Amino acid sequence: MHTLEIAASLNYWICENAKSTRTYLKRVGEICPLRVPIQSQTLLELPRLVHKKGDHQGNFDARHLLDAALAGYAMGLVSEAGMPAVADPGSSVVRAAHDMGVRVTPLVGPVSLLMALACSGLNGQSFAFVGYVPTDPTGRAVRLKTLEALALKTLQTQVFIETPYRNQAVLQTLLNSLKPGTRLATSSGLTLDTAVNYSASIATWQEQRWTLDNATPTVFCIGP
Repeated sequence: MHTLEIAASLNYWICENAKSTRTYLKRVGEICPLRVPIQSQTLLELPRLVHKKGDHQGNFDARHLLDAALAGYAMGLVSEAGMPAVADPGSSVVRAAHDMGVRVTPLVGPVSLLMALACSGLNGQSFAFVGYVPTDPTGRAVRLKTLEALALKTLQTQVFIETPYRNQAVLQTLLNSLKPGTRLATSSGLTLDTAVNYSASIATWQEQRWTLDNATPTVFCIGP
């Protein structure tokens, strides 16, 4: 509730998509009245380059987006899903804020990576988020085998995500490439009533013939 109250009090935002942010603010306003009408709020979009290459690979300088903060106004950073700057764009904004002396305060919200890890049954004391795996089948198989070897050697859980409509392809590569005893956990549609979580050895996955909804955002975890 505290997060919604803070969101309702803001009128300057940095976001991925202005349209979906307005939809989010409309939902916030249904719970906590907005201090400023949506039509009067200032929404600054991160450039497409940041969406595609990430904040750091694109060497994006976000300082110009923080003019309102320098003028003394509170600003919000919001991403399309999950937590800004964690598996989502926004770290360049946070870094710029620190460098410019702007106070940064994280707010509580759903973080799919940690939620998936918590219900995976895998090591939550040592883990790594490795982003996306290659889209081509050969490169994907090589990458997944490398992650498996690292997980088995260090006991470190390897966490990665995939864009919708590639879930089934990634799953098939996992089942074809990993060792029977390696554990695979998946979490799909987290925070929804239709969320599905599986966690079992590759051998069990093959025996049960589990499948994934290809259109639902999914987090994958592998480990011993």
